[in-house]
Amino acid sequence: MKNKNNDSSVLIENHKPWKKKPTTLLLFLSLLTISLLLLRLSQDKIILITTTTTTTGTDHHRRQKTSGDDTCLGRYIYIHTLPSRFNLEILKDCKSITRQKDKISMCKYLDNSGFGPLIGGEDSDYSPSWYATNQFMLEVIFHEKMKRYECLTRNSSLASAIYVPYYAGLDFRRHLRRRNVAARDAAGKELVKWLKKQPQWKDMSGRDHFLVTGRISRDFRRNFDNKSAWGTNFMLLPESLNLTFLTIERSLTSHNEFAIPYPTYFHPTSTSEILRWQDKIRLTNRTILFTFAGAQRPIRNQNGLVRTQVIKQCKSSSNACRFLDCDVKANSCDDPISLMKLFESSVFCLQPPGDSLTRRSVFDSILAGCIPVFFNQGSAYKQYTWHIPKNSREYSVYIPVKELRTGGKNKIEEILRGIPNERVVGMRENVIRLIPKIVYSKPNRNKPDGEILEDAFDVAVKGVVKGIEGIRRKEFKTE
Repeated sequence: MKNKNNDSSVLIENHKPWKKKPTTLLLFLSLLTISLLLLRLSQDKIILITTTTTTTGTDHHRRQKTSGDDTCLGRYIYIHTLPSRFNLEILKDCKSITRQKDKISMCKYLDNSGFGPLIGGEDSDYSPSWYATNQFMLEVIFHEKMKRYECLTRNSSLASAIYVPYYAGLDFRRHLRRRNVAARDAAGKELVKWLKKQPQWKDMSGRDHFLVTGRISRDFRRNFDNKSAWGTNFMLLPESLNLTFLTIERSLTSHNEFAIPYPTYFHPTSTSEILRWQDKIRLTNRTILFTFAGAQRPIRNQNGLVRTQVIKQCKSSSNACRFLDCDVKANSCDDPISLMKLFESSVFCLQPPGDSLTRRSVFDSILAGCIPVFFNQGSAYKQYTWHIPKNSREYSVYIPVKELRTGGKNKIEEILRGIPNERVVGMRENVIRLIPKIVYSKPNRNKPDGEILEDAFDVAVKGVVKGIEGIRRKEFKTE
């Protein structure tokens, strides 16, 4: 047997030259077949997608490999499907969100994707994209728009950011007057407990998660040892410190909060509708030098003192200022069209702090092409850094509180009259240019190829993704 095996080895060795030819031929035919198959796939524009099913902290370069360009690369967002008690049940319980002093039930404001009742129409000077939008509806508006975001993914490992659709502000409104702080704090604690159990949390301990609140950040920053103070402690929970919060007013000392515009009354369906509105207010005849629409505030703090001074100076001006006193019910401060027409007739709109540093009126005045006048850096300049220019002189006037108090009873009018007309025209044009970035367009907005105008939602999402990518890179470098 041994000899036969040796003979077989010799025989195979002697015939190797003859075996090479068919092997080479088969290899050639295989390569040709693969080449033809790849060509066929290319012609049919079939995209082969390779994705990973797991993710780690170092996997921050998540890519979707395709034969073409992936326009969503680096923009994918995953939406958590939360238990209904964190959003849908809050909306169903909308009667509990309504307060006694509310003129309209909060249930009505939930209409039309959170935009509220329609106010524009064929017989109106305003297009059918105008709504009586409540300033606290941002959570619902943002969620509805996010549902139709063009770069959603069901694969969380591809996501650049993870959206948590918890309606924290509306939930807080249900428990606004409860003395039992445990009841006020309960939902926030339940939410972070739920998030920590999800596989998406493990990657970055929540640092790639973000959520939107339709109230100012102070409402969620009650100290743990203060059981009688206002608000909840949601933003101060250890897990919350890892989240990114988008809110209508941020705490100026917080590292994980970013302010985004209050919702206005205008929710356009297309870029062309925005452009038409901009053209309209460029031609508006402005007969009032400056305007203030608001109510008196208690003078126990600086915000109240500033308001008092602003109202006094407006009343004492030489018919140059219009004061719309919102403490008087007949003045229709809650009528969006009346308010917009007043702002459209004014060159400058005064924006003193009120209950807090910021005001929804800032964005209503910008929408009307009225130049905002600020008295505190925290009312806009240090808030909406994603949505407004760094050079505040380009679009606004700033009057320090000290100058307001010591400059005489007509200091505001003196300052505004002293601004050259050419500069006023330039400032107004810059204000009008801001409009696309401070409105929330309809969720089904028509976005044709090549559209360059971004709305407030687009700018906010871009800011979130960029910020989280910065955190991810920093973590990657330290590993």
